[in-house]
Amino acid sequence: MNVDLITAFRNLVGDAGIITNTTDTAPYLTDWRGNYTGAARAIVRPGSTDEVAAVVKLCSETKTAIVPQGGNTGLVGGGIPDPSGNAIILSLRRMNQIREIDLTNSAITVDAGCILQNIQEAAAEHGQLFPLSMASEGSCTIGGNLSTNAGGTAVLRYGNTRDLILGIEAVMPDGRIWHGLKALRKDNTGYDLKHLLMGAEGTLGIITGAVLKLYPAPQRTCTAMVALRNAGDSVTLLKAIRDALGDRLVGFELMSRVCIDGVVKHFSATIEPFTARYDWQVLIELTDTIKNSPLEEALSAALEPAFANGEALDAVIATSEAQSKAMWSIREQIPEAEKLNGKSVKHDISLPISRIGQFIDIARPKLMAAFPSAKVICFGHIGDGNLHYNLSFPGTAPTPEQTKEANKIVYDLLDDMHGSISAEHGLGQMKREEIKQHKGIVEMDMMRAIKRALDPAGIMNPGKVV
Repeated sequence: MNVDLITAFRNLVGDAGIITNTTDTAPYLTDWRGNYTGAARAIVRPGSTDEVAAVVKLCSETKTAIVPQGGNTGLVGGGIPDPSGNAIILSLRRMNQIREIDLTNSAITVDAGCILQNIQEAAAEHGQLFPLSMASEGSCTIGGNLSTNAGGTAVLRYGNTRDLILGIEAVMPDGRIWHGLKALRKDNTGYDLKHLLMGAEGTLGIITGAVLKLYPAPQRTCTAMVALRNAGDSVTLLKAIRDALGDRLVGFELMSRVCIDGVVKHFSATIEPFTARYDWQVLIELTDTIKNSPLEEALSAALEPAFANGEALDAVIATSEAQSKAMWSIREQIPEAEKLNGKSVKHDISLPISRIGQFIDIARPKLMAAFPSAKVICFGHIGDGNLHYNLSFPGTAPTPEQTKEANKIVYDLLDDMHGSISAEHGLGQMKREEIKQHKGIVEMDMMRAIKRALDPAGIMNPGKVV
């Protein structure tokens, strides 16, 4: 450890802003799934944008690698350093203030270290909605959401995180501050640079603040669980409900029986909406800003053709907030149940919505032929074509050879269907090499050129994305 460098960091951020002892650094050095563990010179925790800039400038001058980190809830190792111990982790968790709420402009300005749930609650206190929502919202930070272009359960209505951003403040790899906190919905003055940092996973700069869009808070909500004949019928039902209800459709989540069984196994308080066991279910959520909107009646009418055609087998529409929460808890606890069940081969993939049923029908037999004892864990956001398509090996962890073979089966099929190997989790270090097989040479050259232009010394989150 370079004592002089640690002392220099301490002088910049104070005693409260640096962690070096083994016990306290440990939670920052392993990812949520336990797949990646690294080492770092120190955990540096600036308390302001100026302190971030000073730390980055020092790192630039000393060629010290920086791994930016938010809530450390990422799933591809993007916020974990390599084992060399040469990098620092730059944690934004101390920068957690709501800077401003502008109700007339329907915008909220926040520090990058704000917990997502705290932003949601701050908006709700003013009768507004910040719609980004996901299972980790109680611990993930908005800076991490932005730098990974997180998706979540409301993408169908509100879009990915990049669709919810108006402006950002960021520290560039040379330590300069980009003061881009503009709350403008129109600014046609050249390249829209903020989108370079969206999804860049901290490889091009460090987001320190953001202006986010707010929306009117829903006055009516309708939640339902529908059992389906097969996965392909979910796509047909999605189109029917969108045609009937438009943008009142906020969530449309597909879950297989294997997923639900995992939740029931590990969470004894789970309340299933159906007494019968169905292979496929979709969770549907509608909202409206009109207090007396007849959402239940409209949904029931939209479901009638699906029942008549034999596509829908059963349905339960929540009659209370508690019942709605019980339905959502099944969906939200799937990742935790999967984690408790042991390691699996993870695939966060996207497809044209029209190809989802075909993909599921083809992929499962291929995987079962290769791995007869494995289980396919399939769930996801059907409304935006995002499947979490994982392979579990009961009682054991997948070997590197099994992982490689499973990936080839899934990713080759994705290529045939013009899909993507990462829908919302990013590339991190998990898919950094894999992406080279699935993006064209021109695309990869463009990405590398941008990286070289903004971070010529290569100190920003090295070993990730490109």
